[in-house]
Amino acid sequence: MGSGRWSADSYQAAAAYRAARGEDAFGYDAELRRTRHRRDWTAHPSLDPFGLGVREARDSEEHPRSVPIAVLFDVTGSMLNVPRRLQQRLPALFGLLQRKEYVAHPQLLFGAVGDATCDVVPLQLGQFESDNRMDEQLGRILLEGGGGGQKTESYELAAYAMARHTALDCLERRERRGYLFLIGDELPYPYVSRRQVAAVLGERLSEDVPTDVIFDELQRRFDTYFLLPAAASYGGDPEVLRHWRGLLGRNVVELADVEHVCEAIALIVGVGEGVIDLRRGVRDLHDIGSRAGKGVRRALEPVLAGR
Repeated sequence: MGSGRWSADSYQAAAAYRAARGEDAFGYDAELRRTRHRRDWTAHPSLDPFGLGVREARDSEEHPRSVPIAVLFDVTGSMLNVPRRLQQRLPALFGLLQRKEYVAHPQLLFGAVGDATCDVVPLQLGQFESDNRMDEQLGRILLEGGGGGQKTESYELAAYAMARHTALDCLERRERRGYLFLIGDELPYPYVSRRQVAAVLGERLSEDVPTDVIFDELQRRFDTYFLLPAAASYGGDPEVLRHWRGLLGRNVVELADVEHVCEAIALIVGVGEGVIDLRRGVRDLHDIGSRAGKGVRRALEPVLAGR
């Protein structure tokens, strides 16, 4: 995985083709809703984590210094608008990462998180891609819209998969972490359940793993951020913010508008790669016609101060 290059023209052509045919950008989700009862829903084979193996972000002659960027979003309840906005804003994200030269060789992985205590498909993980296959990857995600209504989702299960089932050349060859963005609005469960790991990933653990332990592991591989949109069910919730700051320190981003997700991700990566500071990033947003500058600056100032 990870070959090829992103093309905005190809993205626009695919979007126009879908629109002309009346097709949903999330075609797999639409097909399941049309043809199967919910109890029979399954993850698309390309995103099914059962028997996961590893998701790889590898260097190649075409991409000699790969930079993995994983974006995992909650697909329960009020968070269902996030993946749709991500899909629509992909050109803006790549416009910043590549046209503004934040990252020469980004490889993006998209994934979805639900609730392993009650959802049919609680975890979906794509591949690290450098070209328009990432748009196809998003289109295969099931937007289940479940969740248990108890202010917790299985973020810790996603963290486990990314901590123990990824292979990153940036880390192995250059001792540089990748980036991981978790977009949600609730709490993780207190531990990674060995029963859920067996059911969802198909592997055996001898015991449960505390959530703080797995997030420590995750942060040794990825510079990890939790993005909380204000309009989500628990946007601004003090308990949610306090808990995530306990896990990730200041890498918790309160976004006033879900429309700003792609811009926030791009600027965090640009600052992390040492290419820009926040002030330059806000100017770049203005240059590409984005109106997110003021909101993104306000959200990222407490996170990126001093970097």
